[in-house]
Parts: sequence; C-alpha cells; structure tokens
Amino acid sequence: MSASAFHALYHQGFARVAACTVPVALADPATNAQRTLEAAQTCGQDGAVLCVFPELGLSGYAIDDLRQQEALLNGVEQGIADLVTASVDLLPILVVGAPLRHDNALYNCAVVIHRGAVLGIVPKSYLPNYREFYEARHFTPGVAIQGQTLRLNGADIPFGTDLLFEAEDVPGFCLGLELCEDLWVPVPPGTLAALAGATILANPSASDITVGKAETRTLLCRAQSARCVAAYVYAAAGEGESTNDVAWDGQITIFENGEVLAQSERFPSGSQHVVADIDLTLLRQERLRMGTFAANARAMQTHAPAWRRIRCTLTPPIADIGLRRPLSRFPFVPNDPDRLAQDCFEAFTIQVSALKQRLRTSGVKRMVIGISGGLDSTQALLVAVRAADELGWPRSAVLGYTMPGFGTTEKTLASAQALMAALGTGNEVLDIRPAASLMLREIKHPFAQGEPVHDITFENVQAGLRTDFLFRLANQHQGMVIGTGDLSELALGWCTYGVGDQMAHYNVNAGLPKTLIQHIIRWAIASGHFSPDVTPLLSTILATEISPELVPVGENGSQSTEDIIGPYALHDFTLFYVLRYGFTPSRIAFMAEQVWRDASVGNWPPGFLEQDCKAYDLSTIRHWLHIFLRRFFGTSQFKRSAMPNGPKVMAGGSLSPRGDWRAPSDGNATLWLAELDRNVPKS
Repeated sequence: MSASAFHALYHQGFARVAACTVPVALADPATNAQRTLEAAQTCGQDGAVLCVFPELGLSGYAIDDLRQQEALLNGVEQGIADLVTASVDLLPILVVGAPLRHDNALYNCAVVIHRGAVLGIVPKSYLPNYREFYEARHFTPGVAIQGQTLRLNGADIPFGTDLLFEAEDVPGFCLGLELCEDLWVPVPPGTLAALAGATILANPSASDITVGKAETRTLLCRAQSARCVAAYVYAAAGEGESTNDVAWDGQITIFENGEVLAQSERFPSGSQHVVADIDLTLLRQERLRMGTFAANARAMQTHAPAWRRIRCTLTPPIADIGLRRPLSRFPFVPNDPDRLAQDCFEAFTIQVSALKQRLRTSGVKRMVIGISGGLDSTQALLVAVRAADELGWPRSAVLGYTMPGFGTTEKTLASAQALMAALGTGNEVLDIRPAASLMLREIKHPFAQGEPVHDITFENVQAGLRTDFLFRLANQHQGMVIGTGDLSELALGWCTYGVGDQMAHYNVNAGLPKTLIQHIIRWAIASGHFSPDVTPLLSTILATEISPELVPVGENGSQSTEDIIGPYALHDFTLFYVLRYGFTPSRIAFMAEQVWRDASVGNWPPGFLEQDCKAYDLSTIRHWLHIFLRRFFGTSQFKRSAMPNGPKVMAGGSLSPRGDWRAPSDGNATLWLAELDRNVPKS
C-alpha cells in the first residue's frame, strides 16, 4: 500500500462530516441559499462529505404564517434550484431544511442535495403543537408518507420517511434523517433507520432554547447515538431567527456511539460549523458484536417501512487530510481528571467487591499473595487489604510474601517489605534461591555448573517456584492465592504457564490493563483508604521500572520488561482495538501514529511526568505491533484458555475464555502479520 493511501482517513474507514448553522435571513430564501452554499464550500474544501444545516433554513423557522405565502414557497423552490446548480462540483451531500408543497399540503422537509441533483426529500414525522410550538397550524405530519415522489422544479423526487442514502464508494456510509421533534418522541424515526442500516443520523433542527434545555437535548442526542450505535449530526437554528417569543442558541454537535466528537459554542455570531471524522468501521464492528442489534432489527421489521435506498458516489479524497476526532493515546485511561477518578473508583471497587464475594463463598480464612515491589502486586495487595477491611477481617489475614530470586534488587525487596509493614499485613521473606539452585542442579541446567546461562528455563524455574510456594502456603493456612498478573500480560503471554504467575485461586488484576494500574494506585493514594505513611511507598513503586527481576543485574542494568516485549502504552492501544472492535493491524497502526507521533500534541492523562511523555514513529509502531500480533494470536492463547477466575473490569474487554475472548489455543498469527506487512509502510 502506498503511504498516501495508508494515511487517507477515507481509506481507513472514517468519514468527515459537518454540522453547520448560518445566520438566517427571515423569508429570504435567496440569501439563505447563498449562505448555505458558502458554508458547504468551506466544509467541502476541508474534506467533508456531509453537511447538515438547520430545520427550515432556507425560509427561516420562526416566520409563522409567512410559511404559507406563495411568494415565499416559490422563493424556497428557487433557492433549492440554485443550490442544486451550485452543488455540481461540491464534495459534500447537503441536508437543508425547507417548507415544500405536496398534494395540497405543506410539509416541513429535509432536502438532500448532491452533485447537481436532489437525491430525496424527507418530511418531518412528528409536529410539535404544544407550549410555544404551533407547527400543526401550517404543516402536515409526514409520518405516513412512504413510497411517494414530490414534483420539484420539474423533477419527480423520492419523497417520504422511508429513504436511506448510501454511498457506493465509502463502505458503511448510510444516512438516515429525522427532524427536530422527531428526536423527542419515544420511538424516533432514526431508530428504525439505524436498524435498517443507517450509520449516520442527521437532524436538521430549530429547537429554541430555554434554561436547562440544552442539557436535555444533548442527553437525547447522546442516547440516540448510543442506542442506535450510530453517528448523530445535529444542527440547530440560531442567529437571525425571530425572537418575538423565544430565543435560539444555534447549537451544532456531532455525536458517535454515545460520545461527543465535536461541538460549537452556543449563541454563535455569524456562520459556524464543526467537523468530525466519524468511524464507520467502529460502528459496523460494534453492531456486529452486539447480536441483539440484528435481533431487534428483525423484530421491528413489521413496524418499519419498505426502505428505499438512494445510492450515490461521493468520490472522497484519498490523501492525508489529517484526522479530526478525539483519539486517546491510552484508550483504557480517560484524559479528563474527573472521569479518570470515577473510572479508578469503579475499577478498584469492582475488584474489591468481586474478591469479597469469592472469599465469602470459599470458606477460606486468609489471603496469600506474593509481593514483588512492582505495580501489579501492589495493586492486588491494596485490593486484598481493602477487601479484608470491608469483611471485618484483620489485615494480618492477608499473608504477604516477598520471594527474592537471582534478579531481585534491594530496591524492590525493600519496597515490598516496607509496603506490607505499613499496611499491617503479613510480612514474610521467603528466599527461593536455594530451592531454585537445587532444581537447576537436578535438571542439569548450565547455570548450576557456574555458566552465566539465563534462559527461559532459568527464569521459569524461579517464577514456578514462587507460585508453587504460594499454593502450598495457602493449603497450610486455609488461604486463597490472590493472582497479580494483569490484562496486558495475559494479552502478550508474559506469564509463566501452570505452576507460575499465570495461575492463582482468584486473579483480581485479570481485567486491568497495565496502563491503568498506575492511575488506580495514584487514586488509592488520594482516596483516604490507606494511612499517610503508605503514600511515599506507593510513590516509590510508581517510579520503579517494570521488570520481572529474574535475571541477575549485570553491566546493562536491570532486566527491563519493555525493552524485551515493547512499550505497554503501544500494546494496550493495540489490545483495546483488537479486543473491543477487531480492527485490522494496518488500521490500528494508522490510529496509533496519529496520537503517538508527536508528544507535544494532544492531552496526557493526569499525573504524567514530562519525561514520561514519549513519541513513537510509524516504524517503531510497526515493529512492536508485529511483536504484539505474533504473541497475541500465535503463541499465548493456551495460557488464556486456562486462566483462573477474575472479574472483568473495563468496557474495553477481558481475555477470559468464559467471557469476552474465546479462541483456539492452536491458532496462528499468519493472517494478521500478512495484513500488517502488506498494508503498513515500512518507513
């Protein structure tokens, strides 16, 4: 694949859309058409393939009985004709609002224009006629209009609430429409459109503003986009509308699957637009995984219209025009401090509550846990201590053991002992080196003969002995072994199988990605659950390099996990999109480059030190992605297929064979590695 195609958002399954609001000239369709055209030209030059404008934008919404004036209606039709003529060379589909006549009735319509033609016209289904609204005085409800055509400027145009607009050259682009009040009814028309395949719902609106209404309106839009697993493009009328009895805030917002992608300031002055790149692949993958979506579509077929699908060719730019959407370096870790604190609270509480339930039902009297002085065992220890507190157990019922091996450093050993002492748990040192030396000697390993051979056998002898000791200690003390390995390690197979850190009676960390654990520990410091003398110890552990400490420290320093298997930041990024959405390697590489190529651009989660804010170029991303794919798909599933119980924590998924991820242990990574090699430039 060429570099230009690789970096093209439309090639990667995104589509750029725009929500627009322009100052309306009341009862002046020619001026409104010109302002609409100017905004559409700007958005088209920016690469947008869809522009959504406010309800009745060609005439103005707040013109009351002027809506039925012949001169106005003729002017609206001419304004549409002018837009159609001017759209011949425009990239985007235009969705504009207009009052239109049909069979002796007047309808509040959304007119869909593209490349010199009106593709279709959708009438508003539900007319508000309560409180300040009086639409039924002028318009006829469109809810029953299906299978019809409307004669406009000499052409018969598909007309009805049964229209979907599909792009033949942008996979997944399918547009459905609902107008303003349609969103506020219990079953919005857009719901049926989404079940029929619409991935984008557009809402031309003229919703007036009162105190508190914007919050409700946003809630409805977010909920509609989440429930329909769709993008939602909302454009409301603002400046220029009559303020006889109401006011207008011109809110324009783009949503996707329950999240806000872009929004403007309210009460704008002048023409405003927002653009965002919606992820059509994400929406399709999410629907694919959500089996109830298709089931609901089948169940609702008797209530749905016989959809007419209007097809068009968008011809979007296949070039690097950037990516306009919120995209986090750490998809498991929110950038917003309040949201991060909430997520940490929930994650920690999920772990504690799950462990309490397992302890209650197991009949054990103690917890047994190995403490290394690293992130994972520290997090598991905090969870165990909190569970003991809430169960009314003494903290001495948490039997903590630090088990120094051939690579254990004085720093981590001291950290482990100090942390257990400060928390008031059991605090034992169990030196595994004599037992490891005996095993190495018995199996005739070269290390036992004095040779500096530090291979996988040398490492796993130590890892296995640690777990073996913990299980026997649990037998001895009527205890349960608490696992410490995390989600990221399970993904990479970075754990010793069987009698090793892959196994436990219950693994509280199995659902936690490595990149989130440090933030939960920071949250634990601030939560007040633990005494102040624990804080400096936790801070020291947070600053410690991630290492299994199985190889003796040599001239090159300690054994660094990330030097061997790669940065957990990149691996967690990949894991999220493989596990949650099943994205291709090339798409993940494209997204990773967008957020990791420049450390100075974008937000970092709270608590990140400047020296930890790193950047990775595409070549580096490609290298470590290759490692991830080989390990995740090719060599590690047998460990996950036999993993112990542990709670799912993150919406991004879990790797339990009884939960989110089930795969053959004898699978391979060939398909994914080939896709990476074929579609990601090497430099």
